Amino acid sequence: MANKDIKSHNNCSLNKSEHSKVKENPSHNELELEFVNEVHIKAFAKALSNDPESDQTEHIAAVTDFMPTRQKVKTKKAPKEFEGYSYHIIRYPLMSLIFAIIFLELFLYILIRQIVNFWEYFYQWRGKCRLLREKMRNTKNYEDWIVAAKEIDTHFKYDEWKKEIPYGYYDYSLLLKVDRDLRSLRQGATENPQKLINVLQNCVKHNYAGIENVRLYSHSYYGTKNVVEEYVNEVTQSLEFARATKSLSIKEKHELFKNTCKNYGRSALCLSGGASFGYYHLGVVKALFDAKLLPSVFSGTSAGGLIAALICVRTDEELDQILTPELYTRLNPCSDPFLVWCKRWWKTGARFDACDWARKVQWITRGSLTFKEAYERTGRILNISVIPYDPHSPPKVINYITAPDCVIWSAVIASAAVPGILNPVVLMQKLKDGSIIPYNYGYKWKDGSLRTDIPVQPLNMHFNVKNTVVSQVNPHIHLFFYAPRGSIGRPVTHRHGKGWRGGFLVASIEQYLKLDLNKWLKWIRDLDLLPKVADQDWSSIWLQKFEGNITIWPHSSFLDFFYILTDPDRERLARMITVGQRVTWPKLHMISNRLRIERAIQKGRETIRRELRQQRYHDVNNRFSERNGDAGSSINHINDFREHNAVSPTISNEGTDDLSRLDDDLDDYLGDEDSVDVGIDCYYDDGSSKTGCFEPDNVPYDSSSSSDDDYSAYNDINSHHEYDPLTI
Repeated sequence: MANKDIKSHNNCSLNKSEHSKVKENPSHNELELEFVNEVHIKAFAKALSNDPESDQTEHIAAVTDFMPTRQKVKTKKAPKEFEGYSYHIIRYPLMSLIFAIIFLELFLYILIRQIVNFWEYFYQWRGKCRLLREKMRNTKNYEDWIVAAKEIDTHFKYDEWKKEIPYGYYDYSLLLKVDRDLRSLRQGATENPQKLINVLQNCVKHNYAGIENVRLYSHSYYGTKNVVEEYVNEVTQSLEFARATKSLSIKEKHELFKNTCKNYGRSALCLSGGASFGYYHLGVVKALFDAKLLPSVFSGTSAGGLIAALICVRTDEELDQILTPELYTRLNPCSDPFLVWCKRWWKTGARFDACDWARKVQWITRGSLTFKEAYERTGRILNISVIPYDPHSPPKVINYITAPDCVIWSAVIASAAVPGILNPVVLMQKLKDGSIIPYNYGYKWKDGSLRTDIPVQPLNMHFNVKNTVVSQVNPHIHLFFYAPRGSIGRPVTHRHGKGWRGGFLVASIEQYLKLDLNKWLKWIRDLDLLPKVADQDWSSIWLQKFEGNITIWPHSSFLDFFYILTDPDRERLARMITVGQRVTWPKLHMISNRLRIERAIQKGRETIRRELRQQRYHDVNNRFSERNGDAGSSINHINDFREHNAVSPTISNEGTDDLSRLDDDLDDYLGDEDSVDVGIDCYYDDGSSKTGCFEPDNVPYDSSSSSDDDYSAYNDINSHHEYDPLTI
């Protein structure tokens, strides 16, 4: 734990200005701050003790002790649903037979995997190959890793594969044609810029011509086909040209970047559950952070939710301070001695105490920040998966759209509430006065990884996410990851990358065993053979989707299983961060190619909105000038609005509902009512991104500092815009 002279911060009074003070003062060390709010802890404990299903106790006076006013009426209980004699007779023998088959196939599967590992180590990685691989594995940073990876590519002649154009996993002829057309149109765009727009709208789409197929990045340690690299470069340059050119009107640029943003989508980093294995996520995040490739959308479940919350509530400057092995001093949810948690488990059925976790997690979430407040503070979108205590209710992904005022630490605890480990908890909601109350009538929630470890569909629905980068550390899933044709940045060395790991026969047996195991698990689930333990169907922990477009699998060690519910020390956390970094480096080039186009689109949207704001300022200035006859005073009047009136921060990333209103207004301003709705981004006047923005025609009117003519002009301007300021 930190020293006793740690500075204490009460989140109830930790408002926006106090956050900015911590950020601006470089003497503050993020690891030395405290954010515990005991008032909120007591409110949380009170909410846990309440039963939402029962009403308040009704006090009734009895006539006598032998004649209560309301006597209990005996009624017959409804008979339990009977599923037939054959089900009860055959169920357990059939389940025993299936489990025997599963254990046999699991043993064979592990044996096959070990055979492949031994064959690759002693046969394929020999001599110079082994020296080059060890050099690459022992690199200390991403730049050195690139140098070592290129040496291996040269040794195995993968450089020649990159130069070859034909390949069966992408449409190379289409890419060559588009690349040629974009280059010629960009050079002569002043003559007919509309053709450039048409080509960009057609080709800037998710996985266009197969360029995001993982096989294109699984045949070499670094890079991909030169055709793909040239296409990404040309699309990025063409988007930059379209943003900066004067040959296109604001309306044409607005339509171009709006439609391409919708078609191309955005990326999200999804962090899986996995108990203490989740600390490998820190290395994955650090590798992306150091390479400046962190996306703005995050999702986390269980342990992944803890790490996602840690990232999404902090700015880049604060992340730079905490993404070190010294973070172990703050990762202490499992610090209770054996006798303490054993006694608790015997009494409550759970190893950990929710209130104790709430006190420890508040540093992770910088106090009682809500999803809305965290988004306004950092611009990062946090999503946490939870499921209701009722087994029949659907899972829920909490973010600043679905539950903006939900307190993050309560969602993190709920997402980690595995039966037997932590009892279901109540989500808490923050009110305007800073106090917290139970969310959703006080109903309880538990671990989201039991059903939705990677919430791909909600991310796509709310934030237009079409590319998911998944860090998967679940130990029961990691065992079955096997890429017979190689993975991103880890090609098969057999037959110069064109073979199968361990040979085709061994790879086919491995695939058969894995599919057959999946078949038996589905059979158990569909026939309802497995008894429900803790009123929970456990089949989904194997049968849900655990992978994304890009999946990162940190290499855990056998000893990690002995520390699965133990806090890390400095040495172990340093090793886990290093392992997470090294396993992420091979994926960074593919992620970079994707984000280069995303950020080119984003930059275009920034420019368009800045130009529109300037144009609106000009319109406002002209209208005030017509009323007052003094342009300078009208400009000062507008600036007074900015300086003396409260401006609420607004949404800065794509989404739905509230996110769409400002885009609709921009379409009306441009005279176009049929544009596709994709959301709005807000930025500072100098073009840098920010979490809150200011629109000149949405400033609050100050009646004490202006005349009736000013008020009339102000209303006249705002009559063209019927939406409310986008605030969150």
